[in-house]
This record gives sequence, C-alpha cells and structure tokens, in this order.
Amino acid sequence: MLTHQRRFLPSTSALAAFDSVAKLGSFSAAANELNLTQGAISRQISLLEDQLGVKLFERNNRGVELTPIGRDYAKGIGDALATIRTLSLEAMAKAEDTHLRLAILPTFGTRWLMPRIPDFLQKHPSVIIDFATRIGQFDFESSGLDAAIHIGEPNWPGTDCQFLMQEMVVPVCSPAFLRDHPVSQPQDMLSMPLFDMASRPRAWEHWFASLGIANGRGGGMRFEQFSNVVQACLAGLGIALVPTFLIEPELAGGQLVRAWNHEVKSASAYYLVRPLSKMAYPPATAFSHWLLAQVRDFNASQDIAAG
Repeated sequence: MLTHQRRFLPSTSALAAFDSVAKLGSFSAAANELNLTQGAISRQISLLEDQLGVKLFERNNRGVELTPIGRDYAKGIGDALATIRTLSLEAMAKAEDTHLRLAILPTFGTRWLMPRIPDFLQKHPSVIIDFATRIGQFDFESSGLDAAIHIGEPNWPGTDCQFLMQEMVVPVCSPAFLRDHPVSQPQDMLSMPLFDMASRPRAWEHWFASLGIANGRGGGMRFEQFSNVVQACLAGLGIALVPTFLIEPELAGGQLVRAWNHEVKSASAYYLVRPLSKMAYPPATAFSHWLLAQVRDFNASQDIAAG
C-alpha cells in the first residue's frame, strides 16, 4: 500500500526541476535557477515522467515544450509548490518567533510593570516584548496580541483569566486642595469635586458604602487613565480614588496626601488574560510564570509593610 502511494508522491527535487523547466522553457535556464547541472535537471525530469507514466515535455531543436498533459500538471504543481513554500515559511517563522505582543494598562504598565521588566529580560533574553496600550476588552485574533493585563472581572470570552492582585484605593488630593477644603468627616467630601474613572464608575459609591454612607458617588470630572487623574489631583482640582501602589512616589514625596485615611479593597482586580488559542505559545507562558512570581513577591512585601 505504501509503495503504491509513493508512486503518486514524486520527490520535491523532481517537482522543483519540473516547475522550473515549465516556467523557463529550457533545461539550461532551470539548471541556472536551481544551481544544478543541466544533466541533473534532465535526469529529474526523466525520473518524474517514468514515475507518472506520461510524457510531460516534447524535446525539439528549439528546446522543450510542455505537452497538453504537462501544461495541466504544471499549473497544479506550481500552485502546490507555492502553497508548500508559504506554509514552510510560516512554520519556520512560528518556530523562531520569540516576540511577546502584550497589552498593558497605561499607569499599571509604567508604574508597576516597567520597573520589573529588566528582571524578565535577564531571565528570558531571547524574548522580545512588543507593548501596546489597551483599556477594556478587545478581540485578540484581529489585534494579533498574545496576552493582556486587564482590570475588571474575569469574564472575557474565549480567554483564560489568571488572577494577579486586587488593589486598595484611597482618596487623595493635593495638600493645597485639602488646606482650602478641610475634611473633618467623610461626608464633607460629598460637596467637593470627586473624580470618576471610566473603568470604575461605582468606585466612590463602593468607598462611601464601606463607611456606612449611602448614596455616595462622584460626579466630578471623568478620566480614562490614572495618569491623567493623578495630574488633575496634583493641580489641585479635586479628589480621586487611586490605588495606593500606583502613587507611592507622590505620597512619599508629599505631592499628594490622603483626603481621608480610609483604604478600601477595590471591586475590580487585575488579571493576566490570554486567548485560549495561544495558551501553548512559549513566550506568553514564560511571561505568565514570571509575572505570577513577581505578584507573589509584591503581595508578600505589602503584607510585611502592613504588619
């Protein structure tokens, strides 16, 4: 059975020789293209004709011409070889692909992730990370991205959502704003400009509820990125609920202060999201293992600091 099947599977060398002669119209031109001797090309064509049991070329004084059968065969073989070349190149590219196309949240990426990336690159020097900024869910297939760091709920269709960490949020503002708008009790802030984040529309309601205050909400300016809301606070425009680990430098330096010293665990959490179709992609797997280890170390350091 196997011998019978092989009859219909000529060698790629013979097929390449045939394809070249069919395109160029001569054995010598095909020999130059394939870097072979003319005799080698002639032998490959003869072997192919013997294997198929048909005549593919007519030899004459002007060179060679395809027979009617040869013309039909040439068209199919040319398309098949082009497909094989394309598939082979794609397979080679995938085998050699060491790029990790990662979507990050702007402030989390710059404040928390980037300072740790040198450690990943030291441990995985062959991986090249291509960063993209994304807020909210998107289509992995059309974007070409391999993974994303996401804030929200683990409800992203067609993906694996690996929990990373929750965040503690606290109301902050500039010292000048707090001096001009003193807060003696949390309810005082209800009459002040309270900034909202697009990704956390009910954050203020959640924070006030943790203090037993009903109907507490923002209503001030609305922002998509923490970096912008932090700048608004620094400019003395109002108060924002911000994750403490993202504003440690500003708190330590006194540029920002706590409007009320009450931290609340955010209703949202951070996740590493990977499409199910790419769960076996080595660079993403390596990044996942590394990131989870970084998160464990970070959480342990936070627990020590809190203790």
